[in-house]
Parts: sequence; C-alpha cells; structure tokens
Amino acid sequence: MRRRIRLAFERTRQRLLAERNEVGIWRGKLSASALSTATAVIAMRETAGFSGLDSIRKGQKWLAATQWASGGWGDTVQSLPNLSTTLLCWSALSGEEEEFPEAIRKCEAWITADTGGLEPGKIVAALRARYGKDQTFAVPILMACALGGRLGPTPECWRWVPQLPFQLAALPREWFAALSLPVVSYALPALIAIGQVRHFHVPTGLGRLPRNLVRQRTLRLLEEIQPKGGGFLEATPLTSFVTMALAGMGLQDHPVALAGLEFLRNSMRAEGSWPIDTDLATWGTTLSVKALGPEIPEPEPITKWLLQQQYHTVHPYTKSAPGGWAWTDLPGGVPDADDTSGALIALADLAPDTLETKAAAQAGARWLLGLQNRDGGMPTFCRGWGALPFDRSTPEITAHAVAAWARWPHADGRLAGARSRAMRYLMKEQSPAGTWTPLWFGNQWAARDENLVYGTASVVRDLSGVVETSLLDQAVQWLLGQQQSQGGWGGGTGAPETIEETALVLTALVRYARSSGRERDKLPRVLTRGFARLLDLTQDGHHFPASPIGLYFARLWYFEELYPMIWTAGALREVGEIYLA
Repeated sequence: MRRRIRLAFERTRQRLLAERNEVGIWRGKLSASALSTATAVIAMRETAGFSGLDSIRKGQKWLAATQWASGGWGDTVQSLPNLSTTLLCWSALSGEEEEFPEAIRKCEAWITADTGGLEPGKIVAALRARYGKDQTFAVPILMACALGGRLGPTPECWRWVPQLPFQLAALPREWFAALSLPVVSYALPALIAIGQVRHFHVPTGLGRLPRNLVRQRTLRLLEEIQPKGGGFLEATPLTSFVTMALAGMGLQDHPVALAGLEFLRNSMRAEGSWPIDTDLATWGTTLSVKALGPEIPEPEPITKWLLQQQYHTVHPYTKSAPGGWAWTDLPGGVPDADDTSGALIALADLAPDTLETKAAAQAGARWLLGLQNRDGGMPTFCRGWGALPFDRSTPEITAHAVAAWARWPHADGRLAGARSRAMRYLMKEQSPAGTWTPLWFGNQWAARDENLVYGTASVVRDLSGVVETSLLDQAVQWLLGQQQSQGGWGGGTGAPETIEETALVLTALVRYARSSGRERDKLPRVLTRGFARLLDLTQDGHHFPASPIGLYFARLWYFEELYPMIWTAGALREVGEIYLA
C-alpha cells in the first residue's frame, strides 16, 4: 500500500504540474454548458442577425446533439435535465422547427411533463416554485422565452416577465444592502438591462415615472461597469442576458451590446459550445499550490503572477476596497473572499518571507476583515447584503478565511477578534448531526442538491490544526459514517462516489488525525479503505474524470478538469507526509 500511494502521488503530481501553462500557472478548463450555449445563441441571434449565422447554427447543432433522450438538458453534459436550462434551449431553437423538429418535439414534451403544459402561466408558476422570491435567474429565463416567442406575441408576452426595479441602480451603491433587492449583488447588470427591456415593452405601473427619469443614467452605469473584455464577470449567461436585453429594445448597436457580442464571439469553443465562465485561473492556481505543498518546483513565476492579481484600487463593479483577489486574472473578475483566502494561503507556502509578499498578505487579511458580516461569517462578494443566498455568510468560505488568517497571524491586530466571531458563526451554523452546508458546491444526487460532504470536509480540512480538535469531533464522526461500501465518498447518502469528494474527505481526515496528535498511529481502517478506493478511482494516478459538483452563480452546475487531479494530489501528499516518511 505504501509503495502504491507513493507511485500514485508522483504520477498525479507530474500530471498536475504538466497542466501549468507557459506563464507557470494553472488556467484549467471548465465544462461545456448547454445553459451558456443557449443564452449565447439567443444573444447572438437578437444582436448579430445574419452576420453571426454560422456561429448561431453551430451552437444550435451542439445543443441538439447533447440533448438527453428524455428531451431535456442539464447545465453540463453530465448534469440531469432541469427546467431552467431546458427552457433556454427551447428558446434558442425557436424558429428552427424545420432544422431541428425532433429536438423541439422532445423538448416540448419534457417541459409539458414538468410544468403541466407550454402555456405561459404554467411556465411562470413552475419557475416561481423553483426559485421562490429570488428573481436573479427566473426573470432572465422568462425574458429569453419572451424574445424567443415562447410566451406568446409581443407586447403581451412581456406581461409575464416581472418588472425589475432598475431605477434603484441609480442610488448610491452603499445603500444597496438596505434595499433588499430581488437579485443578488453580482447581478446588477442584469437588473439594469432586463428591467429596461421589460419597461420598454410595458411602460406602465406606479414606477414608470422614476424608471423613465433614470433610464439613461442607468445605461451609462452599465457602460461604466462593463469590463474591458466585454464579459460581465467573465460569465457567458450574464453577458448574454444583458446583450439580448439591450437588443430586445432596439439597442443592438449600444456599446455594451457590441462589447458583449464580441466577448461571446471570442469565447465560443470549436465544437460550438460555451463554458459557464472563461476560466478559474486564480482559484485553480491557488488550489494547485496548496495541493502540491511548499516543495512545488519553480515557485517564483507563480508568486509573481499571484502578487500581480491583487487589486490595488476600488473595484468599479462592486465598489470593493483594494486588497482582494478574484477567481481569474481576466478583466471580468471581481474580488471575493474565497479566492482572497486561497491566495493568502498559497503565498504563505510560496514565499512567506519576502517584503512584497508580507505587504500583500497584510492588505489581503485586512480586506477579509472588512468583508466579515455582523454574524461573524464571510460572504462571497459584498458585506451586509444578506437578503439572498449568494450574498449571505457561508460556512466553507468562513473556515477558509480563518485558515488564511492563521497563516498570517501578525497581519492585523484585529484578527483574533475576527477569528472568534467567525468560530461562533460556524458553531451556530453546524447542524445537530455535525454538518455544514456549502454554497459554491453541490451534488445532483443528494437531497436538495446540497453537498454536505463537501461542506463538512472543507471546514474540517481548513480548521484542523487551527482550532481545538474537539470542535470538529462530531463533524469527523459524521464524515466517517458517510463512507460507502467500496471505501469512497459521494455527496451524501446514496450519491455515487467521486474522486473529488473522496480525496477531499481523506485530506480532511488526515489533517484531523495529525492535529489531534494521532499522526503516528497506524492508519485506521477507514482511511486505509478510503485511500485504496481513491487509488482505484484514479487508476493509481492515471485517470481523472471530473464530476459536476461545482455550483456557479444562480446554482448552475459545472465541472472543472483540474479538480480531481488537484484534490487527489493533495490527499496523497498529506498521507505521504505523515505515514510514508
């Protein structure tokens, strides 16, 4: 077993190192997305017309080729069909009955079975049941259906699309936390553009006067916050929704629409698909550094690149203070808590003693302090919004921040108090069974799509060696109880085993064993079986199929080809350092 683990780690390590690009960092590759492809096709059709006909047709053919036999589509080719993606694909194929008759027939049968019919009222009710009060994604879907003629003729179809209060975007950004907006913080461009196209077609209601007054002002704001590359957050769906909304009210030549269209043209893949986002380069790089450890070869280019990615000015999109890191180095990135924590930990492994690194770490640690919510937890982007899930505090990001602060304890005198508040939040959020529910990862086979295994293992991994082990005892016992008959882990009871979840749990358990003073004990049976299963799943470091456990904005599924390699390398290195030395 020892020799098998050692050889598998070396193979995995070499495979992961081979994924570095010419700059020396990991850019990775996100899964193709039916949802992204559908939104891009609609935006290009509305904006580009016949000038983009080849790209539009190529995207439609890819959609038809990846449709499930049942007639629906999931977010990725591995994801189960869902109503949101299927409605968008239905709209993307609108008007192509002669070209894709069978795909459209099967799609309409799937929607009818899910909603009870194709009537607009039934579609609206089904989306309301799926998303509740959160209009971040439901309203853009309905807008896309209206543009595709799926909700009836214009302008009547627009009455099925709720009016978003885009006039609120004209207020000072610091007021947003108190406004209880119906969309999350990152969706500000959609709030403006979709609110405007709906108002354009149905300019009625009590808010019509203030909407008319600020229409031009909010359009200017949209132009101000659009990044240089044209892609809002580097996200195909968000950029597509903004672009199609502007075209839907005759503004297809508006600078924002033209820049959005150019982003979509540039981000289309050869086979005719689009990913959910351009890449997760910063996230993938910091994860890889943490997995490979301080002995990583040629660390200087990574260190230099990471230091260059820190923001030194107020971000125009979220008004975020200087000091944070985004998930990518591309123009559409926005500073966030998880990537800032990841960068701080990676820099502590790469170059902890240089003056430049210490200055960056101090600024990053303070940036996290400024983001901490009143409840002690860490949100993703903006402090204090809190009305909708993606703006609230979340356990795995909070634990990550605590781990980052622990690597730079002298960065700020307020860290001890912040850490105490964070721990109180984590204790409050822990379920009676000992679990934590994550925000940015899920599992389609688990109850309510919640990946309690990922959330709980992430907290245990990040806090082991940082806090008293007794605080994690119950969580560890729960993780041990989730081990499946073959030795691995999935996202929850009955969920299929994956490389990602098995490796992550093993990393957490080994770190827990080390921090509790039992690192010199023999490997418990549960770990022996777990590592044997991880080696089987990866064919001893030769095979790394990715699973769709990632959740993007609006709970859109994705998988990243680097994840299974990264977490396997991390687990094998952890066990090797303790038991194979």
